[in-house]
Amino acid sequence: MARDTTDERPIETVEELAADLEAGCKPAEDWRIGTEHEKFPFYAANNAPVPYGGERGIAKLLEGMQDKLGWQPIIDDGNIIGLYEPTGTGGAISLEPGGQFELSGAPLETIHQTCRESNAHLAQLRLIADPLGIKFLGLGASPKWSLDDTPKMPKSRYDIMRAYMPKKGDQGLDMMHRTSTIQVNLDFCCEADMRKKMQVAYRLQPIATALFANSPFTEGRPNGMVSWRADIWRDVDPDRSGVLPFVFADDFGFMDYVQWALDVPMYFVLREGRYIDCTHVTFRQFMDGALEGEIPDPRPNKGDWTNHLSTVFPEVRLKRFIEMRGADGGPWRRICALPALWVGLLYDETALDAADTLTQSWSHDDVVALRDAVPVEGLHARIHNQSVREIAYEVLEIARAGLKSRAKFNQDGFDEAHFLAPLEEIAARGTTAAEQMVTKYHSVWGGSVEPAFLEYAY
Repeated sequence: MARDTTDERPIETVEELAADLEAGCKPAEDWRIGTEHEKFPFYAANNAPVPYGGERGIAKLLEGMQDKLGWQPIIDDGNIIGLYEPTGTGGAISLEPGGQFELSGAPLETIHQTCRESNAHLAQLRLIADPLGIKFLGLGASPKWSLDDTPKMPKSRYDIMRAYMPKKGDQGLDMMHRTSTIQVNLDFCCEADMRKKMQVAYRLQPIATALFANSPFTEGRPNGMVSWRADIWRDVDPDRSGVLPFVFADDFGFMDYVQWALDVPMYFVLREGRYIDCTHVTFRQFMDGALEGEIPDPRPNKGDWTNHLSTVFPEVRLKRFIEMRGADGGPWRRICALPALWVGLLYDETALDAADTLTQSWSHDDVVALRDAVPVEGLHARIHNQSVREIAYEVLEIARAGLKSRAKFNQDGFDEAHFLAPLEEIAARGTTAAEQMVTKYHSVWGGSVEPAFLEYAY
């Protein structure tokens, strides 16, 4: 999330919270595509991480982008920590805890526009970063730097998370500082449409994780996995992450998600421009008066709820749109491929029906088992006597048909289906990008991860 919300309208009832999610419903002609991608800044001279401060630090990158774009700065305790397009119709730039540089893209109509947006962002970023000697790495996890080596961004909410994460799991700090992702945010027309899309997305998220697996190194050596990032998420915080069982119910709706989120411990509230640690209460307890006498304005407001929803991390996240969270970060072509995959599956009714039929027999336990296997086994993991690779073929065929049916053409007459090509290549080859990198590590890279900073740099 690029910036936390201030909205002081009071919350009176739980029903308001479900209505807030339902307010995201919109007709199909108004559906949009919002793509987010993160990347690791590093110094080209020595492949070292980039700190926040200094004449060649991340703050200077943000200041340079502010000058170039004319976007508004996001300031936290005197530090610039992001930028946002001032009309509210564009994107935003934010910093993840370890300095991962994120573009949260504007809500766009086509994948063609998404690719142009990403390309323009990277070109603009290079104009600022190149004179500073900074490049960006497109992998799912930091391949070289230890947690101690990794810089910490001066963002108040992250200080609260850093103190809390080790109390809930062993890999929360790694998730914060050493992972990187590509995500896409998509719309729904009604509760039934939301339900179907969420259920299909949950079942197929492990397939996406395998196709995008791109994090096989930890601290300079192979880690035995194709997606270390995905494995990290298995031990972050069971209260707020994972595969949510109630989503698989036939009558799953907005209120079910609200009831779950109400019982997740909070991270913070934002009062008078200050972040206050609230990790000792759930949002439900907050609504019941638990913070009376502890904080200014102790009754919850709309901004508190919006911010709370941004601090729960299930495999698929529901807000006024649906967030697909299963993919490793990767090179530019995969920034376009992720929205192509999910738009093809979910934005065409025939494709959505086909994806639903393909996966309808998969139970919550089946999906959890597949989710647990994929970080190590990748395309070779199995569910219901089929390999992920075999399923990926079918899924990509459905997505391609869905994109063809959308018939969104660029100026050269191409539809959106060609953006699936990087994923179709992986399925046809039968090996993930991670496995290819490990092969290079043991051969042409000479037992070193340093070449990854050249081959996977933006």
